[in-house]
Amino acid sequence: MSARLLSRLTALALACVLLSCVSASAAAKSNRITPLGGINIGSPYVQGGAERIAGDIAAAKALHAKLMRMELPWAQFEPNEQGQLNPSAVAVADQMMQAAAAAHIKVIALVEGTPCWASTAPPSLLARCSPGNLGKATAWPPQNPTAYGAFVGWLAQRYGNELAAIEVWNEPDQANQDYLEGPNKPQHYAELLRAAYPAIKSADSNIKVLAGSLVGSNGTFMKALYKQGIKGYYDGVAVHFYTLVLGSVRHFRDVQLENGDHTPLWLDEFGWSSCWPKQKIEQEQGCVTPRVQAENITNAFRELVRAPYIAALLPYDLRDSASEQFGMLTSAGKRKPAFNALSKVLRSPFGSPTPVSLHLRIKSGQVLASGSAPVGDYMRLEAFVGGRLRYQSIFTLNRFNRYSFKLPKVLGTSDVTVLVYQYWLGPHFDAQRSI
Repeated sequence: MSARLLSRLTALALACVLLSCVSASAAAKSNRITPLGGINIGSPYVQGGAERIAGDIAAAKALHAKLMRMELPWAQFEPNEQGQLNPSAVAVADQMMQAAAAAHIKVIALVEGTPCWASTAPPSLLARCSPGNLGKATAWPPQNPTAYGAFVGWLAQRYGNELAAIEVWNEPDQANQDYLEGPNKPQHYAELLRAAYPAIKSADSNIKVLAGSLVGSNGTFMKALYKQGIKGYYDGVAVHFYTLVLGSVRHFRDVQLENGDHTPLWLDEFGWSSCWPKQKIEQEQGCVTPRVQAENITNAFRELVRAPYIAALLPYDLRDSASEQFGMLTSAGKRKPAFNALSKVLRSPFGSPTPVSLHLRIKSGQVLASGSAPVGDYMRLEAFVGGRLRYQSIFTLNRFNRYSFKLPKVLGTSDVTVLVYQYWLGPHFDAQRSI
């Protein structure tokens, strides 16, 4: 067996491990299920009222969305006491649900935000807590998780078939603690989940209960939740991955499987901000151009649909805001290139992503390798001299999905063969050049 062939077989085995043995060809040809596609629309409780709701629904329908994720803050529905519902909050939710149903779009209801009366926030924060509004105090978990369970049970009862899922809280592992504040977060989140699941299922067993909204792809928080006994209290795990989205999904899935958890992933937040060149960083993510944002949406979908354990894909966000440009629309409602890109992949998700490219040239006595690849994962380069593997490297792409670096001078500049591939696609989809 040649050294080159041995290297290729080793690389293929490594890619299988990194992909949890689900690579480009794996999603195989058997029992492939298309993930449900949709869009985040944020909170309906924003300026614009009925006109804004109608516009959001029309845009989601034009995108061919099957799902729509929106916030239904507990603090706004029960601002003063348990069971006392805010009529205006209910009216807005009713209008949104009815409009979504008319457009044949199911809703993922994100329910977070502890009302002032239920919050465990310190007295100094509670003193400034404004009933019906989200703030520092509403990020703290409730004194009695069953109160949260009762509310999500009411949502399930009221909206039933209009809901695809209820998502229990948002990003409890987020380091900024904007959504879940205080100590012992795995314990408190597990309590919320154990209160929510039976209440929702008692109201409507068809509604999926989503755990997580986790941002940590290393699985540390998820492992802590397993220790809190959360298994059996959710139908899927929601995850929010922006940086290296493919690699993050793959690694998180490995953590699930290592812990005997085979529930599907709902990737209901991922995306790129088209804030380049005005900004370099937004919300801790590298800014890209509108064109690159559109390309990334297309390629991410084309690759993610290959994984049979992903149940849903929802980019963030429908509209830009004053502080964020992750939207498919500008804040004024104008369609960006990403809108058309998302519309196409939601209508027809399967297809080939942009292939890996590779160019070789000699510069200052060294081989310079450069090229591009689809967004979202680690890349591998292998260099052969005279047919023998002499150098290998793992690297990531820049914000525009390109790479360029010099190979070690010791490799020389003749009889050199280089191949590059993305781990998600695997070695069979490499680019190869010789010089």
